[in-house]
Amino acid sequence: MDAYSSQLEFCNETEQCLLFDSICKNSVYEVRHYDSVKWVTTNYTSFAMEFMMVPAFWRLYKYITGENEANQKIPMTAPVVMGLPEKSIFRTGVITMSFLLPAEYQMDPPKPTNEYVYIQETPAMNVYVIDYDSYMSTMSDNKYSQKLLKALNSANAQYTKGFHFAAGYDSPKPKKKRHCEVWYVVEGDPVCDPDLQPSA
Repeated sequence: MDAYSSQLEFCNETEQCLLFDSICKNSVYEVRHYDSVKWVTTNYTSFAMEFMMVPAFWRLYKYITGENEANQKIPMTAPVVMGLPEKSIFRTGVITMSFLLPAEYQMDPPKPTNEYVYIQETPAMNVYVIDYDSYMSTMSDNKYSQKLLKALNSANAQYTKGFHFAAGYDSPKPKKKRHCEVWYVVEGDPVCDPDLQPSA
């Protein structure tokens, strides 16, 4: 995997960033292809992302700052990705949080020493993506996931139901423009409806 933030204008806080091939896009969503990559991941059972973001982040942050079998300090990357189950707000669910492992650790990442942290490999996949300029929250994620779903259903697009990914590229510190995303995994061939234009 080769990943440098200079190739993505919205990834400007870390040296390495998850790259993708843009298949097509329109005014609502983009279709991307991601190669298979490894992440360090933790699970957290919660009603909403607000209750799990800080403790889950610190589990992963401790891993990259030396809480691993090699005592290695690993550079931070972007995006931070969460896997969110689609459920009633009054029910708990298992939410995952993942840090992308840098290119130099993709082949042989050091093993975590925390039993609640593990190495995960995601397969190559196509995803439908909508982005927004806001802090990531249950409210903003719900707003934009519903907007994306409306567009996908109108286009008769097939996608994995029951969960989606939320991706954040920015640290919590204040900044003028933020970049967050919602991803749904494509099933079958990606749909580029008539108003989609090929990506440059």
